[in-house]
Amino acid sequence: MGGEAVPTFELSSVSPAEVAADLLILPVFQDRAPGPGVAEVQQRLGADLVATLAEHRVTGKLGDVIVMPTLGRLKSKNIMVVGLGPKAGADAGAVRRAAMKAGRAATKFASVATTLAQVGSDAEESAHALAEGLTLGAYRFDRYKERPIDEGSKDKSRLKRVLVLASGPGLKSSLRRGQVYADAGNWARDLVNTPALDAPPSFLAGEAEKMAQANGLRCKIWTKAELKRGGFGGILGVGSGSANDPRLIELSYSADGSGQPIAITGKGVTFDSGGLSLKDATQMEWMKADMGGAAATIAAMRAIAQLKPKVNVIAAIPSSENMPGGAAIRPGDVLRHRGGKTSEVLNTDAEGRLILADALAYLSEKKPRVIIDSATLTGAAMVALGTDVYAIIGSDQSLVDDLLEAGRAEGEPGWQLPLWTDYRRNIESTVADVKNTGGRWGGAINAGLFLKEFVGDTPWAHLDVAGTAFQETPTDVWPKGATGSPARTLIRYVETQAARGRGKGRNRS
Repeated sequence: MGGEAVPTFELSSVSPAEVAADLLILPVFQDRAPGPGVAEVQQRLGADLVATLAEHRVTGKLGDVIVMPTLGRLKSKNIMVVGLGPKAGADAGAVRRAAMKAGRAATKFASVATTLAQVGSDAEESAHALAEGLTLGAYRFDRYKERPIDEGSKDKSRLKRVLVLASGPGLKSSLRRGQVYADAGNWARDLVNTPALDAPPSFLAGEAEKMAQANGLRCKIWTKAELKRGGFGGILGVGSGSANDPRLIELSYSADGSGQPIAITGKGVTFDSGGLSLKDATQMEWMKADMGGAAATIAAMRAIAQLKPKVNVIAAIPSSENMPGGAAIRPGDVLRHRGGKTSEVLNTDAEGRLILADALAYLSEKKPRVIIDSATLTGAAMVALGTDVYAIIGSDQSLVDDLLEAGRAEGEPGWQLPLWTDYRRNIESTVADVKNTGGRWGGAINAGLFLKEFVGDTPWAHLDVAGTAFQETPTDVWPKGATGSPARTLIRYVETQAARGRGKGRNRS
C-alpha cells in the first residue's frame, strides 16, 4: 500500500496544436473566454471551439468539463475543456480544483497534455497545483472490487504520462513537489478507505514502519506492554475493549542538527463503535475513517522525508480500536495519562481526546517548538463548519495563522474557533483533573480545551478534521470516501517553516 503507480509529469515546449496525446486538456475562463492554447487549437481544427462550448452549455465556470474527439484533425485524439471561473481569480487554487475535476475524467486515457500550468501569475505554484490536482483527481480505490472502476484496466487509473506544455525556471521541481504532496494525500486516502477489519492498530503501525524504512525515517512502535510501562493510560483505556492491541507510532525526521523539532500527532482510532456509549448503526457506517488524522500525519512524514526540508520533525501517533468488549472502560472510570494527569471518562464515545492526551504529553517531553494535532474529533465542528472547512484552535496565534496560510495554499481551508478559557469550567471534574465531555454546547472548543491540558507551555494547535477527512457523499471535486485532509496542509506548513529558517527555536513571534 502506498506504492501504486502514479502519472509521470514532463515539461514540453510543443505547441498544443502539434502535441500527440490521448487527451489534450485546455482551460477556458468564465463566459467562455479562451485560455492558453485555445486559439492555436481552434486554428488547427478549423472550427470555433468556443461556439461548440456554447452549444453544450459549457460556460467556463470553475469545474466545467467536456470531452470531445478531434476526429483526426489534431495529433491528440481528444480534447477536454475545463472551466477555471473568472479570469481575474484564476490562480493556483483554481488550477488545482480544475485539475482535480479533469483528473477524475481523464483516467480513461493513458497520456495527457495540458496548458493548465500557464494559468495564473505564479508559474511555479500553478505547476505545483497542476501536478497535485491531476494526481488527486486520478485517484481510485477499487482493490476490493472484482472489476476495477475503469473497465478494462488492471490499475487504479490508466493515466500514466502527463505532458505539461509550459517552460520556465523551477517548473520541474514544482511539478515534483506537487506530486509528492498529492501522493501523500492519496496514501492517506488509501489508509482511511481500507476497511477496519483489515486495518487494526497493528496494520497502521506496520504501514508506518515500512514507510519509515523505505524513506530513511527513525521509527519506534510501542507495544501494549511498553505502553503500560510508559504510563499511556488513555491509549490503553480506549483499546481495552478490543481484541486488537493498541499501538503508539513514533517517527523522527532529522535535518537541522540540534534545532528544536516541529511535533505532530493525529488521532488513530481505527474503528470507533463508541465503546459502551455505543453509537447507533448509521453513525458507525464510516467509523473506519476515525483514524484520518493519524493517516494524514503518517503520510505527511513520508512527504517530509522525500522533500528533505531543513527542519527537524517528530511524530507520535496513538492508535486504538474503540470497542464494547468485556474489558472496555466504563462511563465514570478514571484514566491516568502519560505524565500523571487524570481524566474522568463520562462518555466512552469521546475517546479520541483520551488517546491524543497521551501523545501530546509525550511530545511535550521532547521540548518541541510547536505541537500540532489533527483529529476527526467532534461532530460539533461539522455542525459549525460543514464538510469543506476544518476547525482550528490553538494557544499561539502565529502558529494558527501559519497553519491557516498553509491550508489556504493547499486548498484545505480551515477556520479558527476561539480557545475560550472561560469554558474550562465545562471540563472540570469532581474526581479527576479533567473530564472528557463538556456538555452539549461548544463541543469543539471544549474538546480543544481538554487537549490543551496536556501540552504544557508548548505552542500548540489542534485541527478538527471531522468534516473534511472523509466525504460521505460526493462533492464537486471529491468522490465519496477519504480526502487525505490535512496531510498537504501539514507538509506545506513544515516546508514553509524550514524556508523561513525557523528550525532553531520556538516560534513565538
